[in-house]
Amino acid sequence: MLQPMLDKIPSIKRPRGRPKHRPAKLHADKAYDHVFCRAGCLIRGVVPRIARRGIESAVRLGRFRWVVERSFAWLHNYRRLATRYERRADIHRAFLSLGAALICFNSVARLFC
Repeated sequence: MLQPMLDKIPSIKRPRGRPKHRPAKLHADKAYDHVFCRAGCLIRGVVPRIARRGIESAVRLGRFRWVVERSFAWLHNYRRLATRYERRADIHRAFLSLGAALICFNSVARLFC
């Protein structure tokens, strides 16, 4: 599933020049430590930063991964997102957008209060 995900990343708009299509680096945990995952990244011009099984500890990767885990924890504060009750994907996506908007609003409100 890694290669299709890399292919689906939308273009990143830049002020000048051509739009960038993919990120420069990919940070992943030990579950992605396979030859085909690393080769798929290199073919697409992405430098893989994947922890190796049995060699590297997860501490070094945790410096970058905590941002993602923290964001998931913030979204799981909303009960409707922690347990998916909706069958339709568009309704779940709407609640996900609402949760992300509330998180952004709360962080901005904290700055000005």
